[in-house]
Amino acid sequence: MLLLLKNLLFTVFVPGTVACFVPYRIVTRTAGIFPLDAARLILAAPVAVLGLSIYFWCLWDFAVAGRGTPAPIDPPKQLVVRGLYRRVRNPMYLGVLLVVAAWALLFRSGVVLAYGVAVGLLFHLFVVLVEEPLLRRRFGVAYESYCHTVPRWVPRWAPPPAV
Repeated sequence: MLLLLKNLLFTVFVPGTVACFVPYRIVTRTAGIFPLDAARLILAAPVAVLGLSIYFWCLWDFAVAGRGTPAPIDPPKQLVVRGLYRRVRNPMYLGVLLVVAAWALLFRSGVVLAYGVAVGLLFHLFVVLVEEPLLRRRFGVAYESYCHTVPRWVPRWAPPPAV
């Protein structure tokens, strides 16, 4: 139960801020909230649902398979290589970026789109400079093997090899 609470708190404060609060503030400051166009809603809703589904699937795998959270202060105890992590190494970040993209689509906001690109670049730098070195130290050869078989950002659609 405590693990669930920690995961929910992290989700609200970190990805919730990046994927919802900041785009909302950008939209309300640059364009205001205006009537939604049905076509944009039809375009944006599946993107948002896909992004949220990816994020929560990964969160579940972190809690169940990894026995931890995405928070650096309580990371998974086991290397998570199941589910979406068999196809791409950073699906949780991709899920967050899809939610930001949904905001940009919904409100036709170039500013939110630029924010999403900037967030994507920051995610990449964080992954390469901080997260991957930590995972290499924590999980050693298992993580190295995982890196050689699973791509960092572009999901592999062919059936993945056993990791």
